[in-house]
Amino acid sequence: MAIMFFKKIAADLDAMMERDPAARSRLMVALTYPCFHAVQLHRLARPVYLAGFPTLARMISQFSRFITCIEIHPGAQIGKRLFIDHGMGVVIGETAVIGDDVTLYHDVTLGGIAPAINSAQQVNVKRHPTLEDGVIIGAGAQVLGDITVGKGARVGGNAVVIKSVPENSVAVGVPARIVMPKECGSEFAAYGIPTQDLPDPVARAIEGLLEQMTRMQGRITVLESELDGFAAGTAGKAADGNGHEQPGAEGRRFGRN
Repeated sequence: MAIMFFKKIAADLDAMMERDPAARSRLMVALTYPCFHAVQLHRLARPVYLAGFPTLARMISQFSRFITCIEIHPGAQIGKRLFIDHGMGVVIGETAVIGDDVTLYHDVTLGGIAPAINSAQQVNVKRHPTLEDGVIIGAGAQVLGDITVGKGARVGGNAVVIKSVPENSVAVGVPARIVMPKECGSEFAAYGIPTQDLPDPVARAIEGLLEQMTRMQGRITVLESELDGFAAGTAGKAADGNGHEQPGAEGRRFGRN
């Protein structure tokens, strides 16, 4: 049991060093990284919560919040090697589920969107998101409701995610939109933003509208040319051989007798 405990601690330390170039040693991470402290205190609080002592568990989590500025509800399920970079202002709700090798940045919220009224009916109801293995959530992002962020997906900074995100996709914006489906690969992306060029969905929409306007303008030009030719032909038929209009031609041109 003790061996497994220390193996988990070593895995946490190594994962944080792997994803943060500022981490120089295991000792530095163990002594100065709030994420490490918050995760270890959560591992203490969760068994207490599951044992039926929610108040004591919340006291432990509140102490963790006080010293780390990271709030993790003791009911949340957290996988292996979670890394919360910087950590300030992170909130993880009661029914949130986090897989292995997940990375969160500061000011991330894994929250619920159910109204506060009738809270008794929401007890033991899944209200918070599920993050599958390898997910990266950028700084300031809000992932809200009982949705799933698929394996390997990335969420850009300050995004507001209210719908599930497919595996290996990139979601950005308010509300979040999928901009790189099935393309982000397995490489680590700091702050949830891939290193390659990121397409802008708004710019793509504007470009599509401009292309459509160009096609419509071309069509209008063709129609105007055809109409001018038709009008010239009609005028020629109405004129006599000397170039003078026949009597009544003007009336006939405009539909008059």
